[in-house]
Amino acid sequence: MAIILKKKSLIILILFSLGFLSSFSLPPYNFFFINFFTFPFLFYILVINLDRNLLNNFLVGWFFGFGYFLTNLYWISNSLKFDQNFENLIFLSIILIPFLLSFFYGLFSYLLKFFNIKMNFISILIFSLTLSIVEYLRGTIFGGFPWNLISFSLVKFISSLQILSYIGTYSLNLLAITFYTLPIIILFKIKILEKFIILSSAVLILSLNVYYGFNKIEQVENKQKKIIYPSIKLVSPKFNIERFFIDEPVENKINELFENSYPLDKDLLLIFPEGITNIGEINKLNNNFNEISNQLTDNSKVILGITLDDGENIFNSLAIFNKEFEIEDKYNKNKLVPFGEFLPFENFLSSLGLKKITYGYKSFSSSTERNILNVGEISFLPLICYEIIFSGALNKNTNNYDFILNISEDGWFGNSIGPVQHFNHSIFRSIEEGKDVLRVANNGISAHISLNGKVNQKLNTTEKGSIEINSVSKVFPTLFSIYGNKIFFFLVFFYISLIFFLKRLK
Repeated sequence: MAIILKKKSLIILILFSLGFLSSFSLPPYNFFFINFFTFPFLFYILVINLDRNLLNNFLVGWFFGFGYFLTNLYWISNSLKFDQNFENLIFLSIILIPFLLSFFYGLFSYLLKFFNIKMNFISILIFSLTLSIVEYLRGTIFGGFPWNLISFSLVKFISSLQILSYIGTYSLNLLAITFYTLPIIILFKIKILEKFIILSSAVLILSLNVYYGFNKIEQVENKQKKIIYPSIKLVSPKFNIERFFIDEPVENKINELFENSYPLDKDLLLIFPEGITNIGEINKLNNNFNEISNQLTDNSKVILGITLDDGENIFNSLAIFNKEFEIEDKYNKNKLVPFGEFLPFENFLSSLGLKKITYGYKSFSSSTERNILNVGEISFLPLICYEIIFSGALNKNTNNYDFILNISEDGWFGNSIGPVQHFNHSIFRSIEEGKDVLRVANNGISAHISLNGKVNQKLNTTEKGSIEINSVSKVFPTLFSIYGNKIFFFLVFFYISLIFFLKRLK
């Protein structure tokens, strides 16, 4: 087999196929068991094909990554279908984004050359450690894009994910890669007893983690909930994305939002999705203001995704309105989507006729503050759209708010796998931070997710309506919410120490 794999064209095809197959371990498919085949095979190819040509070593990981990202990120191109200026770039985006992200996997296989990995357990640790560090870099440098880490293949196994409250997503990613690669041990030239000890130890660790997870979930379910006032309604109207590109009276949209919120006969906190309107349209409500505001009780509030303009900058914001539709508090988005909300190298690229994908030509500005917002006795951490995907970078305050609120607009990605992938990040954040997540998406998935990752209530991408919430889990700081990704570096240090210990023992 080693001789066959010396043929470069065959290796390229196999590597692309392995990455392609691994992508089906992710949401919404969740065929996690595929990775127990693809990662050992990738490890085997790297061991037998590493040579002095560093470019060849780089391309081994690059082709695997290209197959992986091409099949799980194609949906990003859907966002270019709403503006004729971008139609010619649709095919380019399908290829270019995986092409660039694959450089991280190329870096991973390039670095392995310097460790001279072989068919032994130490090399599995080096393989897993190197890939997980590169994945951490992918999620943090140049703004970061931690989408579809290998650990997301485990999202359906909520009991196994409870460890996130201690170690976080990047640490789980390291452990997941390690366990996925372990089956290659059956090809190692070691005693059968040694193989049995290693594999049985892995099964024992996994079993203990599942047992811990089941117990933790049960404990959370049995704990008394915090009653909240006023009651919360998450409203998912399912506006077509095209409506945001035409002139339409804002009262039509507001009234339609209210229709999806009925009944309105008590004090409520109505939460609507991202980007529903802008401050200019809200100011026009004065003409028809009474007809709209009279539908609300005096103590009701509205949270709305809105575009705010301070004269110099425009912000993608979340604003709290009173019954009279006056802004009482707001949050301006910190993490903006490159090309979606701002144009990198704007002075140069705008001269070529490019603009941001969302409506308008001027780029959004980012804020540097993410404060806790309050409505009566309710306090929450605001996150807009893909800010929910960043592990360990939410807020320094760990125990002084009730839940995480994430508003989003996933209509840009159409009827694709993108909205499902986006939603699953909320499950990881809830367990990491030990907070319920309330997610409101216009054309995506809206849900109330418990702090143990369990989805209490849910509206799918095609369902319009509302979710009423009267209680949330009582919060407590998790180890990860206190120390964040410092825990990942501690685990990296542990792996390095174990590698040196095993080398010395050998």
